[in-house]
Amino acid sequence: MDKQQLSQTKRQLKYQRTANKKILLGSIIAVIIAGTPYLFYLYESVPKTPVWNTFLFTYKSGFYENANTAMWIFTGKAIPLLFLLIWFFTCRHWWYHTIIVPMTMYIYQISAFFYDDVEITVDEFQLIYMVPIMALVIPSIYLIRAKMFNKINETDKTMQELEDEFRIGPSKGILGKFKDYF
Repeated sequence: MDKQQLSQTKRQLKYQRTANKKILLGSIIAVIIAGTPYLFYLYESVPKTPVWNTFLFTYKSGFYENANTAMWIFTGKAIPLLFLLIWFFTCRHWWYHTIIVPMTMYIYQISAFFYDDVEITVDEFQLIYMVPIMALVIPSIYLIRAKMFNKINETDKTMQELEDEFRIGPSKGILGKFKDYF
């Protein structure tokens, strides 16, 4: 086998491994999304008592006085956050950073849920905690938008070509994308 055939075989193997990883990751994401109704209704298996004992842990509901109600509230916050996380890491549009704002809201609500349950007082004015995130996201989105429209006026590129230019390439893994965001 000559060097050219060996090089081509290596490229094909590398492409096949990359394709297999993408198929596996896509399959995992699809199963998670398809299984979310089951994840949401897991709270129905939690007893309607103040203390819930499992072989892993013991949960004592303080504020909600009922473990079932507490888990219903938790799943009502965690499932949308899961969807937003999947959307954030798979979105290829230039405006994907705006997804951080509702993610921050759900993260704050989940943390407030746990603080309520251990009876630590949390400030009721939740929007003030999102202001720093919004102060970073909104101007960055505006600057990207302004840069796009400047390029539209200067060149003959279509909107799709500009979105492709601002898009993060699919070759990066989840950790690579996470580093790009922060």
